[in-house]
Amino acid sequence: MRTVTLGVSSLKETRRRLSAAFRGEGAGDSISFSSVELLWKVLTAKRWKILQAMTGQGEMSIREVARRVRRDVKAVHGDVQALILAGVLNRAESGRVVFPYDAIRVDFTLRTAA
Repeated sequence: MRTVTLGVSSLKETRRRLSAAFRGEGAGDSISFSSVELLWKVLTAKRWKILQAMTGQGEMSIREVARRVRRDVKAVHGDVQALILAGVLNRAESGRVVFPYDAIRVDFTLRTAA
């Protein structure tokens, strides 16, 4: 099963993980956001439904995604484009979109205000 971790990390932490990957240390698949606010801005409730519909399903046309989430094709197209720009979805060579994971894990820590 291929799992992606969506999380929040600082630039320093992202660089540390990248450096470890270059040394051959497996860190698993992850997509990081610079703040929890950005994570929630990108992963709206409607976009989360798109990810749920696409998880483990392979390539899909935007029309098929819209059918599965029962939304207008034009609106889904806009959300899919936002997820592609954020690096969450990929565009396949066929022109279809793909979320190449079988599971999603969301990971961040909420700490007390300073």
